[in-house]
Amino acid sequence: MGSERAEAALEAAGIDFTVTRHGQVASLEEAAAARGVDPSRVLKTLVVRRGDDDYLFVLVPGDRQISWPKLRALLGVSRLSMPDKDVARDVTGYERGTITPFGATTSWPVVADSRIAADPERSVSIGAGAHGVAATVGAAALVATLEALVADVTEPLEPRTG
Repeated sequence: MGSERAEAALEAAGIDFTVTRHGQVASLEEAAAARGVDPSRVLKTLVVRRGDDDYLFVLVPGDRQISWPKLRALLGVSRLSMPDKDVARDVTGYERGTITPFGATTSWPVVADSRIAADPERSVSIGAGAHGVAATVGAAALVATLEALVADVTEPLEPRTG
């Protein structure tokens, strides 16, 4: 089970964490309420492809999305993409919606949006390898443990239409 692998990796990393098992949720707001954090503290772990067999994890606050121009500039590349769900599963060992750097089958580099580390005393909630399972950790500890490159790589979510 993916959550067991993620929890074992969290333990092995020596990071303090609390696991929340809340089952399926239908929105960011529901996930935040179930985890007891503000929606901006629910982190999405996105897999980004730089090239052939070259991926990275990007940690994005729940109320934001990747700014592709900012991320390309940071990485010094002209092209990035997100793999489809099958490739994402193959390169991480996790289904989309459950992806976490903890326990992923490959240790890819991590970029964390600067808003995550802006208040290091606050907790953040990151997926823990299965739907409805999350780990709440200190923001500073998360960034340090993952040796994440911290940079402004997001923008506000575009309003949904329709």
